[in-house]
Amino acid sequence: MTFKGYADPDYGAVLSPDDLPKKWYNIVPDLPEPLAPMLDSHTLKPVGPKQFERLFPKELVRQQFSKERWFDIPQEVWEAYRTLPRPTPLVRARRLEKFLGTPAKIFYKAEQFSPVGSMKPNTALAQAYYAKKQGLELAVSETGAGQWGSALAMSCARFQLKARIYMVRVSAQQKPGRKILMETYGAEVLESPSENTETGRKLLAENPNHPGSLGIAISEAIEDTLAQQEARYLLASAFNYALAHQTIMGLEAQKQFELMDLVPDMMCGCIGGGSNYSGFIYPFVREKLRGRIETEFVACEPTAVPSTTRGRFTYDYADAAEHTPLVKMYSIGHSTPNPPIHAGGLRFHGKAPSLSLLIHLGVVKSVAFPQTKVFEAAKMFAQTEGVIPAPESAHGLRYAIDEAIRCRKTGEKKVIAFNNCGHGLLDLSAYDEYNKGKLVDWEPPEIQLFEYLRK
Repeated sequence: MTFKGYADPDYGAVLSPDDLPKKWYNIVPDLPEPLAPMLDSHTLKPVGPKQFERLFPKELVRQQFSKERWFDIPQEVWEAYRTLPRPTPLVRARRLEKFLGTPAKIFYKAEQFSPVGSMKPNTALAQAYYAKKQGLELAVSETGAGQWGSALAMSCARFQLKARIYMVRVSAQQKPGRKILMETYGAEVLESPSENTETGRKLLAENPNHPGSLGIAISEAIEDTLAQQEARYLLASAFNYALAHQTIMGLEAQKQFELMDLVPDMMCGCIGGGSNYSGFIYPFVREKLRGRIETEFVACEPTAVPSTTRGRFTYDYADAAEHTPLVKMYSIGHSTPNPPIHAGGLRFHGKAPSLSLLIHLGVVKSVAFPQTKVFEAAKMFAQTEGVIPAPESAHGLRYAIDEAIRCRKTGEKKVIAFNNCGHGLLDLSAYDEYNKGKLVDWEPPEIQLFEYLRK
């Protein structure tokens, strides 16, 4: 008997494996205005596809600059999705609703079921596949909290590709389980800053105990990639193709809500580079831009790295060592130190250009939370729904809870949806700190914008 799935507004929706989308959605042609071009940092002239093919696999470069609305999912990637497994459930958090005493309905996309416990394989599998198909030998990348590194290591193992991953040092120390997971999949993991690159050696000479940052790890990964002809850099987030691959989540959620005859009034989620939240909402954003729905979109970030709430929408480097072109995005400056919050995946100075544009135009709103408020929400979710969320995804949960409380006061019966983009089972040391009252809230950093931006 073939499983047909089910949809019940009281519990949520589960799709049949045969309902797994066959295409990814690219929002670029549907944006209210064109994205600003990436610029060469020396000439300040736009850079094109040819200038990226030495760094990224050719098909990813094509997708990055494509104006096509839909990308076909290769059969090999589609089959890999099914084994994650996908589609993932859309679950109603009824016990949380009852605990809050709210008339609102709270749903979450359950992305915690993948082997690495997050949504990151949605693009890692695609990128590893394209790299292998091109005949490349080595995938190089960075990872903050370790979720991307875990997903990439797993994906490279599946497609028989070597992987070298630069993991932010403070995250490697906070989350040794993630490093062990990557190494078990066969990846080489280097704590960043490392002795393997000129960028890393310079920083370690200045400070042997440098905690690292996502921007620094990106710089090391890029430097390493360019030193080896058969290597390419596989990027976790921010670029158009990574966001498109993640729309597998939003496309599933769209169908799940349709089967329940519901339209979400509010969709919230965390933003680091922006791929998980963008992937969750972009199919719905398309419908809003076409005037078909009135859903409100809220992106949630840490107050310690307030890229969209305190940063500027302007050109900046995507890495700390200034290897990348200039990208127009929300940024607090690529030289701004990132406090060692436990949501390591959100410790990035900038945001995806397309998401930044939508925030700038008011299509998406953004808010920031201190980590103690985030862990308060996470523990509440664990005790009511039985799911321990990643510190990153708990930022979106925090807003969902706050909105549900507002509904309790107003009597509104809103449909609220957030993306539980990963589990926190490898983040238990952070929960231990919170449970013991030792977790601290970091003050927002002093923003250090790139000198060019002041001119």
